[in-house]
Amino acid sequence: MTEDNSLAAALAGCQEDRVKASIRQQLDAGVAPADIVAQCNQGMVTLGERFAAEECFLPDLMFGGMIMKSIMAELEPLLEKQQQGEPVATAVMGAVQNDVHDIGKDIVIMMLRGIGFEVVDLGIDVSPAKFVEAITQHKPHVVGMSVLLTTCYTAVGATVDAIREAGLRDGLSLMVGGAAASPLLSEKTGCDFYGKTAVDGVRFAKQLVGLK
Repeated sequence: MTEDNSLAAALAGCQEDRVKASIRQQLDAGVAPADIVAQCNQGMVTLGERFAAEECFLPDLMFGGMIMKSIMAELEPLLEKQQQGEPVATAVMGAVQNDVHDIGKDIVIMMLRGIGFEVVDLGIDVSPAKFVEAITQHKPHVVGMSVLLTTCYTAVGATVDAIREAGLRDGLSLMVGGAAASPLLSEKTGCDFYGKTAVDGVRFAKQLVGLK
């Protein structure tokens, strides 16, 4: 079987040196930073699948996350340079209450900013009230909720309920993603979209505002 030398495979295997070398080669060759992020995102998805299948362990998953963080730090300034003029739309993003994981959320934010969105990052452990406050203030086109822990399922529903009770649900698109998210969670809580990967979430946001 031929060895997979792709960037995604290198990240899925937590091969930091190969990841860095591949990114440098691609940047030198003129590959768009957003395309590189998409490859890295696929690598993180594969790493998560390996963990679920018990082909690797928690330290591997954490190390992969650390590599992804360093990639984001390098590519984010390049993505921001691609953004020109007025923002095409506004998004509010946050990890739901009691969830303190931000890697997936930060990837989506970086990619959205790269295609021209103004993104309000609420951070981690965001209460329903904070989501409502941000929506009231910034009037976003889309709100993204990240949930990595199954114990935080109820926080997604509570956030949607709070948005609805505040009279802010009409005309607002809600998307949910993260390792613990699923189509069923999206349906049960009344969200508009479930994204398996960061790329899926960005694609939905683009379609929402008419970007190709």
